[in-house]
Amino acid sequence: MTQSSLALLASRLKLRPDSVSAAVQLFEAGNTLPFVARYRKEATGGLDEEQLRCLQLEWKALEALDARRAAILKSLTESGSLTHGLEVSLAAADTLQQLEDLYLPHRPKRKTRASAAREAGLQPLADLILRQPPAVAKFTAEQLAGASDIVAETVAEHPDVRSAVRERLKRFGRLGSRMAKQAEDPKGTYANYAEWSGGLSAIRPHQILALDRGEHEKVLKLDLEFDERHWREVLWKKFPPRNGSPLAAVLSSALEDGARRLLLPAVEREVRREMTEWAQGHAVETFGSNLRGLLSIPPLADRVVLGVDPGFRTGCKLAVVDATGKVLDTDAVFLHQERLAVARLRELCLKWRVQVVAIGNGTASRETEALVAAVVRDLNVDGLGYMIVNEAGASVYSASPLARAELPELDVTLRGAVSIARRVLDPLAELVKIEPRSIGVGMYQHDLDAGRLDESLTAVVESVVNRVGVELNTASPALLTYVAGIGPKLAEKIVAHRDAQGPFRERKQLLKVGGVGARAFEQAAGFLRIREGAEPLDASAIHPESYAVARRVLTLAGTSAQAADREERLKSLLADASLSGLAARLEVGEATLRDILEQLARPGRDPRAELPAPVLRQDVVGMADLQVGTVLSGTVRNVVDFGAFVDVGVKQDGLLHRSVWPRGAPLSVGQVLEVAIKSVDAERGRISLELPG
Repeated sequence: MTQSSLALLASRLKLRPDSVSAAVQLFEAGNTLPFVARYRKEATGGLDEEQLRCLQLEWKALEALDARRAAILKSLTESGSLTHGLEVSLAAADTLQQLEDLYLPHRPKRKTRASAAREAGLQPLADLILRQPPAVAKFTAEQLAGASDIVAETVAEHPDVRSAVRERLKRFGRLGSRMAKQAEDPKGTYANYAEWSGGLSAIRPHQILALDRGEHEKVLKLDLEFDERHWREVLWKKFPPRNGSPLAAVLSSALEDGARRLLLPAVEREVRREMTEWAQGHAVETFGSNLRGLLSIPPLADRVVLGVDPGFRTGCKLAVVDATGKVLDTDAVFLHQERLAVARLRELCLKWRVQVVAIGNGTASRETEALVAAVVRDLNVDGLGYMIVNEAGASVYSASPLARAELPELDVTLRGAVSIARRVLDPLAELVKIEPRSIGVGMYQHDLDAGRLDESLTAVVESVVNRVGVELNTASPALLTYVAGIGPKLAEKIVAHRDAQGPFRERKQLLKVGGVGARAFEQAAGFLRIREGAEPLDASAIHPESYAVARRVLTLAGTSAQAADREERLKSLLADASLSGLAARLEVGEATLRDILEQLARPGRDPRAELPAPVLRQDVVGMADLQVGTVLSGTVRNVVDFGAFVDVGVKQDGLLHRSVWPRGAPLSVGQVLEVAIKSVDAERGRISLELPG
């Protein structure tokens, strides 16, 4: 990447040029983003993961921009259209749209009215019309019409004109919608847009996506409204007809034709496409944020869980798993056989000493909840409770090759209940087995660009997996796939080696796995954990390259990695010497030393443990039980543009509108918070929430 591109990248992201340069060099050398963020802080000046991800995206966008610029220059050179001025303008363009605007007049195109006129030798007359001389020779009507076609195309493709009209359309234009003739909307999906109009500068992403879908389904007709004075002002200022010129009227007519026939339709398409891309980008970002929250839900470890996959016709599938996720028992009960169902649920809970009942949130979930609540209430066992679990993707997992390999003895219908139960023990480890787009925590996800969505969601899963860390000796291939530097093929080889040779005793044994070279080991090692292995430091997030420094720190503190008093000893060490002084003494960067000290104090700490644990319930709350002002503990189920849907224990999730969120405190899926009932509409099944106090 050139120095000018690096400078542009730093300017766009408001980052130090040396940090940007270092990060790009690390990426170009093949380092993964998680590795750079965690273990190369000194090189990048402490850029965090989000900054590095933005930098990586902008870097790729600039590379695409430079590639397109090179292709355009090559085309113009070959056609003989490249002038010095055009070359300078292309070099200065810093967006794809600017490049395309500059290239448009010279781009090879199919035969047009203007090209036919040029072939007829009418370009000189078109130039005259644009110059507006005070006197000209007489021309035939046919000649003037042909030359006017050239003028119309020229003004419609002028870069400055297109850019100015496009910006004015985005600023002053309005998008209107109406029901298409003979269109049917039985569910009232598009009722809000039957007669709707909104300014392009104020329209929200979810509105754009809804309108796009309605148009695609031929339920809505959309119209862009743009007052002609806005585009007229641009054209007549750039190409002013001159009083006294015999060609003034011809130019005015050509400007009108060029605008209505060529310029406006093209600019409207470009703006619509830009709006859709913006809305989709926002939706992808929202989906990613929600997925991050779902994957970061704290595990309820060391518990026996009864998973329930609800259903009416085929019954409720049951699966009991132990604290390791091993299946202990399975069965199915039917809601219409209430007495038998209650008896079987009681039996399973008592036999296996179940501590949590996890109910999937699909069809019949609330009817199943009533049944489970009755059992929990009747048993009255201390610590026994139930929770509603997001079951999205459970059916996808059940039929997958991975599920068949993990649970070959179980029918596909029972595997979903196992997945629901395991999501309580460790949501991350279970959810990574499912294609991210199948985890329904987004908005209009089926309308989004599949490649863009998959890339974003994969990055989110990768981020969470590497932040949490992975137990090397128990991780599934699906989980190992997301560890930096590994990927699907190496993940399969690692698990096959583990199955054949037994558990790994040290991280460095990874190098014995076929395909794991020095680079893959460097990228992955720090994110893998081996507890109770031959090397105590392998249980931490300390990278093997820093083991020597970590051991010197322990020696200076007079403790060891296994000592119970290590945290107090390390604090005493820092009390006697500043972090910077200790770093200089150990010849290591301060950021790296800070991470080492944190891991030595609390090795293998799970960052999810810092979040509130999921809410366990003992009884059902009905709509009739809700009173305005009642404060309840709820779990955020989904976050969208206009608010967050919160599970407060009743059949319908309540809506906490974005307008009542605390400033600067965004909500995330899985977050537990206190909410107050603002209003209840039992007839429509709607609950409005607010924050207490």
